[in-house]
Amino acid sequence: MTGTSTNEDTHGLPRAGLLALAVAGFVTVLTETVPAGLLPEISNGLDVSQARAGQLVTVYAAGSMLAAIPLTALTRGWPRRPVLLATVLSVVAANAATAASPWFALTFAGRLIAGLGAGLQWAMIAGYAMRMVPDASKGRALAISMGGVPVALAVGVPAGTALGTGIGWRSTFAVMAGLGLIVAAWARVALPPIAAEAAHERVPVKRVLTQPGIGILMLIAFAFEVGHMNMYTYIASFLSSSGLQDRVDVVLFVFGIAAITGLWLTGALIDRHLRAVVLTTFAAFTGAMALLATLGSSPIAAVAAVAVWGMALGAAPTMLQAASARAAGSAMEIAQSLLVTMLNAGMAAGPLLGGALYAVQGIGPLPWTSLGLFAAVLVLATVRGRIAFPASGDVPAPGPAPQEQSADTLASPARTSG
Repeated sequence: MTGTSTNEDTHGLPRAGLLALAVAGFVTVLTETVPAGLLPEISNGLDVSQARAGQLVTVYAAGSMLAAIPLTALTRGWPRRPVLLATVLSVVAANAATAASPWFALTFAGRLIAGLGAGLQWAMIAGYAMRMVPDASKGRALAISMGGVPVALAVGVPAGTALGTGIGWRSTFAVMAGLGLIVAAWARVALPPIAAEAAHERVPVKRVLTQPGIGILMLIAFAFEVGHMNMYTYIASFLSSSGLQDRVDVVLFVFGIAAITGLWLTGALIDRHLRAVVLTTFAAFTGAMALLATLGSSPIAAVAAVAVWGMALGAAPTMLQAASARAAGSAMEIAQSLLVTMLNAGMAAGPLLGGALYAVQGIGPLPWTSLGLFAAVLVLATVRGRIAFPASGDVPAPGPAPQEQSADTLASPARTSG
């Protein structure tokens, strides 16, 4: 690895840049999820039903799912830092529009634009983080850059909801827009410029999907997300059966803190033990669902299972991103866009599956269904995932990138076999 970042710490990690990526992700997750906690206020403010206001959450997720692959492919020939900053500013614009808009249609359009930007941003963050560090530190860099996600879920969303009820939902979105502007300025200073990928070295999307390990990894990612969202969407209803209906906020806080812990452990282990992290994480998901399915009526068992579940969820996105980057080599951003699409598809399918089961048989079948999905994922990762999840987690470098480089140096894949 040639060159060093101007903001490296004593361990060789450019923490200012990595933290800028993490805070950008934090703001993006807030933008996606805070409306769910403020639907009554948004509904009244825009004079629409709560069901219609809920479409503001749906359109954001749909935009992310539909945009990740085409926008990533479209922008591969552009310098990476301006593209990443554009995704942050799209979220800023959407939050500002939401804060000021008197019309549902304008708010809806702003949310769609933010979703498009978020889909591209999630496809870029992992690759940007890993291009900033030597091979041996890529997993830690990825874990730091993704740290904003569990923090937003554990602390940011409840705080944003409380802020919305205290100072008003429009003011909440205005605060998020201001925070996004600060993050954009921070990222502009802290992130090293990374050159575009040379046209003759861009791997077509279809060929990325057929590279060894990518197909099984995407199937596993989709099934994992379906299993998670099948249960998580209806967690409040399930906790009611455990006598925790008045402690849902506390249980979800435990879930979020556990997720942060899981992410930290992943960052410490993933560079040397990718496969072990993957199998342990999917085993933890399976065990947590087994505990909920068999002993979920016990408050102690339910909280313990949620804590294990949260730790596993903190690990899952980072390990899947690291694995897809390793398998794709220089085409890591395309692989990340495929991963973003599959995760968002699972995020949409999971609640539909859980809702259909809940409507017919109540909450009881949901943990059993998630148990079956996670057990299948664990078997797939163990039996068929040796290429996607190798024993050594080192991710091949797409090229040295702390300072501005040519596209030729960025695109060298440094592939490994199997």
